[in-house]
Amino acid sequence: MPNLHPVIEAVTERIRRRSRRGRRRYLDGIARAAEREPRSALSCGNLAHGVAACPGADKHALARGAAQNIAIVSAYNDVLSAHQPLGGYPELLKRAAREAGGVAQFAGGVPAMCDGVTQGRPGMELSLLSRDVIAQSAAIALSHDLFDGALLLGVCDKIVPGLCIAALAFGHLPAILVPAGPMPSGLPNRQKAKVREAFAQGRADRADLLRAEQASYHSPGTCTFYGTANTNQMLMEFMGLHLPGASFVNPGTPLREALTAEAARRVLQLTRGRDYTPVGRVLDETALVNGMVGLLATGGSTNHTIHLVAMARAAGLETDWTDFAELSAAVPLIARVYPNGDADVNHFAAAGGLPFAIRELLAAGLLHEDVQTVAGPGLSRYARAPFLEEGRLGWRPAAAQSGDAEVLRSAAEPFAADGGLRLLTGNLGRAIAKVSAVAPEHWRVEAPARVFDDQDELIEAYRAGGLRHDVVCVLRFQGPRANGMPELHKLSPVLGALQSSGFAVALVTDGRMSGASGKVPAALHLDPEALCGGALAKLRDGDPILLDCAGGKLNALAPGFEQRAPARANLAAHSHGMGRELFADARARIGSAERGASTLFGDGAADV
Repeated sequence: MPNLHPVIEAVTERIRRRSRRGRRRYLDGIARAAEREPRSALSCGNLAHGVAACPGADKHALARGAAQNIAIVSAYNDVLSAHQPLGGYPELLKRAAREAGGVAQFAGGVPAMCDGVTQGRPGMELSLLSRDVIAQSAAIALSHDLFDGALLLGVCDKIVPGLCIAALAFGHLPAILVPAGPMPSGLPNRQKAKVREAFAQGRADRADLLRAEQASYHSPGTCTFYGTANTNQMLMEFMGLHLPGASFVNPGTPLREALTAEAARRVLQLTRGRDYTPVGRVLDETALVNGMVGLLATGGSTNHTIHLVAMARAAGLETDWTDFAELSAAVPLIARVYPNGDADVNHFAAAGGLPFAIRELLAAGLLHEDVQTVAGPGLSRYARAPFLEEGRLGWRPAAAQSGDAEVLRSAAEPFAADGGLRLLTGNLGRAIAKVSAVAPEHWRVEAPARVFDDQDELIEAYRAGGLRHDVVCVLRFQGPRANGMPELHKLSPVLGALQSSGFAVALVTDGRMSGASGKVPAALHLDPEALCGGALAKLRDGDPILLDCAGGKLNALAPGFEQRAPARANLAAHSHGMGRELFADARARIGSAERGASTLFGDGAADV
């Protein structure tokens, strides 16, 4: 293998040094947990309860200690198209485990919210908070001390990070993430976006919009744009937590079923002997950096500048946005998938997909090859594509050439020399900007601010014609502590329509914009958030704002604005209804965006 790129090496070493104490505590903890055999400390009554509902052969095998037992934890529901195929997985996994000499039990389900349904609605304010609820729910499922390993079934935005955090809490157990695959291609995403903009401008009615949306989101499977859900799948391969090539195989196909069954067989192999592979040792600093490189090289979701931080912390690792920014400067963009291009993930997979991307990045010295994965040692195992031949599952080397150079390219001839993620800093704080989908002429915006405390206020101002000028839309009190940090993708058609009308427009917010961040420059996840002393709370309408993605700057240019008294947030409308009152404690103790926006690690600022 070629020498590792010096920036990859330097960032990895910095994370290793920064994490030394926490990682050692973590590894010591999982080593102690591994000393105890599962089920060994259970009383006869404990064990009898745990196996009472098993079929006779499974019950007998577990009672006499003759089989390994695998927990199945699933995020199945019918609301998420991506998760609906998971409904039939448990029986398939149980059968495959039994045929391999083991047992699999459905240990528990976790909640799974569809951000596509809740976008712009009160329920979206529970979305980010649900990640930690998912982690806790999965931990409860695994807490019975009955299991030798785990199969974690999930796909979408907060679900996979939450499942990973739970798996890492049981880091002495082997675990494999099991996906469902994308729905077949429907209405092209660009066409859907045009109808959305036309609706925002009053040139299309609700019936037109609904037809377009249903033609795009039309069947079981993951949505086909490269948002957070599909970025999750990419990360699981780059970090060695999926079977190779598992991410983008469509539901209901023989290959999808074969990969699912193989996950059960493989996790059984990882529970014993020389192949014993606890998940807490798979996700180390090298795997973390590999995931970050994959995010940047493929133009993935900005949400993972939050989720990867939280996942890392669950494994005793510390990373921050400076690490992302330094890696972005060294990692080329080799994929263009909507919203960063016209293709969807099915086109990406057909062009060579993740096996091609991993092979190219390994050859360029941009990934750690010497890692442990659920497929065995070495990331080069993931530079192979799965196939079926006469009913047998196998893997072959990635395609030698991209099948479509408009979708996927080599590391030597990328779409851009860097990964398109920028850390913006200045007197407004620290923020993330994704420029891989933004035309370079829009990377710098200097314009007067229009300040809003609610996304509906911004939309109303647009409809009233009050934003038809160069403008930096400031949307504050959208951070984790304020209202759970909802995604603000509802604003994309409005902001896109303004830009298409010829105005210089940008967004600055302490909220999120989702994995569908698009053509309008946006400073996202601004930290500190307005509710916790962030400078956004001091801005007023008309203040000149500079957002410079090329220079990494985010500044208010109004002299003396720092001395103003901050605006007070009126969050009464966000505290009750749609279950939000049940999450008041979580909002009060959640940490900052750059620390992973988590309720689990004890760093929330409860003094506001």
